[in-house]
Amino acid sequence: MLDREGFRPNVGIILLNQKNQVFWGKRIRTHSWQFPQGGIDRGETPEQAMFRELHEEVGLLPEHVRIIARTRDWLRYEVPDRYIRRDSRGFYKGQKQIWYLLQLVAFDNQVNLRATNHPEFDAWRWNQFWVPLDVVVEFKRNVYEMALTELSRFLPRTNYRTHDRDDHRGDQQGHFRNEFRADFRTEPRSRYLRGAIHHEHQDSQSDNGFDSQRHSMELPPDACYEPDPQVSYEAKQDKVCIDNPESDLPEPAPLDPTRQER
Repeated sequence: MLDREGFRPNVGIILLNQKNQVFWGKRIRTHSWQFPQGGIDRGETPEQAMFRELHEEVGLLPEHVRIIARTRDWLRYEVPDRYIRRDSRGFYKGQKQIWYLLQLVAFDNQVNLRATNHPEFDAWRWNQFWVPLDVVVEFKRNVYEMALTELSRFLPRTNYRTHDRDDHRGDQQGHFRNEFRADFRTEPRSRYLRGAIHHEHQDSQSDNGFDSQRHSMELPPDACYEPDPQVSYEAKQDKVCIDNPESDLPEPAPLDPTRQER
């Protein structure tokens, strides 16, 4: 369902925990991280689509979250031709999105990336609200910044102190936001949101794909990796947490070039 300009109506979700940290998902079989999002079906309201996508991609139900705010207008981005199916080129231009700011009121263990047979993510983590967006596919970054900026004024007050400047509000908010983002560029932990690191010399010395994949995927220590059910492998668990250094990560299936951007 496209509008007259070729944009597909869509919803995006910024999900907070009680520390005002934000949910990030790693797109399945890729090294891109993003927020949950998805198209609005015919006859759906944006809010109905948001709750459907929340369950399909994150496994959460309406009672697990509360709605804090949403963007006032549609935010648009264009999708490059190389990400569009050939039969849709010339018609499909991109996405126009309503963004929702939600807060999780349930426990983290309610998150389930395998709620459907067609998962969007294979790993997830909580991250600070303002971080570099270089792990987001390039054509979405501007919309992400607009959504985060518009919805940041609705962030709930929290007793958790994540930064010495958390008390700076009001007229200093813009200055605080820029400094906060700059600070996270220099903190060592922010490197974990820069996607996987590919080591060619290690791949050439490896005898199998498993070893090279282990070296080429670098996830945050507190991220949870949920293997792709379409990958054939033997494992005792269907969820592997990266904070366990002894965990074995299966090699993901190759990226499907025909996959349509959602």
